[in-house]
Amino acid sequence: MKLSVVIPVYNEIETIASIISAVRNAPVSKDIDTLEIVIVDDCSKDGTKEYLKSLKENDLNIAYHIKNQGKGAALRTGFKISTGDIVIIQDADLEYDPEEYPVLLEPILKNKADVVYGSRFLGARPHRVVYYWHSLGNSLLTTISNIFTNINLTDMETCYKVFRKDIIDKIEIEENRFGFEPEITAKIAKLKCRIYEVGISYYGRTYEEGKKIGLKDGLRALWCIVKYNLLR
Repeated sequence: MKLSVVIPVYNEIETIASIISAVRNAPVSKDIDTLEIVIVDDCSKDGTKEYLKSLKENDLNIAYHIKNQGKGAALRTGFKISTGDIVIIQDADLEYDPEEYPVLLEPILKNKADVVYGSRFLGARPHRVVYYWHSLGNSLLTTISNIFTNINLTDMETCYKVFRKDIIDKIEIEENRFGFEPEITAKIAKLKCRIYEVGISYYGRTYEEGKKIGLKDGLRALWCIVKYNLLR
């Protein structure tokens, strides 16, 4: 069985080497024979693209966008070129720890789940205290999404989402930016997927440390909840 780790990248020169190393050294189940690291550079301008082009390892599958399009667009490319049986999304900014892959993969490997979300708000794992309004906004968006999808997620906006490849191949990703999160949630709910949540840790960043999501993205997410649940 093959695991594809899809990493959307934009101006991550400070962390890209560390995240590749962390993914490569992450513990995975004995059921996983092969690890594929799929990186999509979304037209970085800080040297990330040049660094990636210098890498020659066989476990890397790297694509480059000629213009910046956003996280959703990078994931759309990454899903398309992934060749694994299971696909996991990994941000490049070290907010999420690849050491937790085993707990994320377990429900799929046991054939209990088609999709697994890693929730920052379940369990007793470490959670960095950062922005109150971000937490409130995430809770609000998750609640509104749950009302429309009739599923009881605690963290719709989490980066850590894991899919069986045959599930993600059925879904056309339309959103180019952070609207991907409510879009994919609406679409897997409509497919009647078996969805699980597991608790994960979260090492959040401040804006000074490179965090990119903002109020505009939150408003877009709200629109996407309505769009992909009611208008499609």
